Amino acid sequence: MEGVDSTQLRTLAAVIGEGSFEGAARLLHVTQSAVSQRIKALEGAVGQVLVRRSRPCRVTEAGRPLLRLASQLVLLEGEALAEARGPLSGTGTRVAVAVNADSLATWFVGALARLPVEPALHFDVRQDDQDHSAELLRDGSVMAAVTAQREPVQGCRVRRLGAMRYRALATPALAGRWFADGLTTAALAAAPVLVFDRKDRVQHRFIRAVTGQDLDPPAHYLPSVPAFSEAVRRGLGWALIPEQLAGPDLAAGTCVDLDPTRHVDVPLYWQHWRLDSTVLAALTAAVHATAAETLH
Repeated sequence: MEGVDSTQLRTLAAVIGEGSFEGAARLLHVTQSAVSQRIKALEGAVGQVLVRRSRPCRVTEAGRPLLRLASQLVLLEGEALAEARGPLSGTGTRVAVAVNADSLATWFVGALARLPVEPALHFDVRQDDQDHSAELLRDGSVMAAVTAQREPVQGCRVRRLGAMRYRALATPALAGRWFADGLTTAALAAAPVLVFDRKDRVQHRFIRAVTGQDLDPPAHYLPSVPAFSEAVRRGLGWALIPEQLAGPDLAAGTCVDLDPTRHVDVPLYWQHWRLDSTVLAALTAAVHATAAETLH
């Protein structure tokens, strides 16, 4: 591409990865002015605004193809340098992935721990809902993602991992107050429900599966897995909890399953760049192996 060089592309990747011109300057060991000049030169060569100067900085639609190229360049350069300099060089490769909160809280860290110590890898894990994490693949912010999207993002490979199973939990007191007659439409419309954030639709899918209706019960939003589980234990509302996290509370009697015959399975897929990369190959193998042991 005429007028575009690898230094400008690496700078673009740093600005979006760090979320600011200041952060990119620290990462690249240059001045903030140098970062600004490189981005302006790149935008001038392309004839488009590539970086939205927000907090954090975001890539524009025009900048997405260049960000993907830049991120892939950084990955392959890092691998090559690590191999050339040897294991004691201190050079590491940044691995940016998008993962939903429940996978992060249950099985995904085990996949990262499965990777070999050498070459050195530095993980940059972005938390996002499984229905939306593919967006970070599209704009080049991450090289791989755990996602609910089975159709491959352009330039990516996809493979099913399995399904995350959810159980409907509540305290015995809350269950007795609201669900004494079972999961009736009236009870599900009135009982307080816990929702992770406004992207989370798992509870509403469950309600529709039970009632055949789209209900709008009173909801508490708690975007933290520990706080979410604690809120269920404290009786603030009922919620769907990953089976791996629900087990201890069910065994202790802290919570009850509102209907042991029902559950929600959310299929998960692993999407990653279609790139000949040893790091991506190792990460993919570790993710598949861990998912096979933990998901349905």
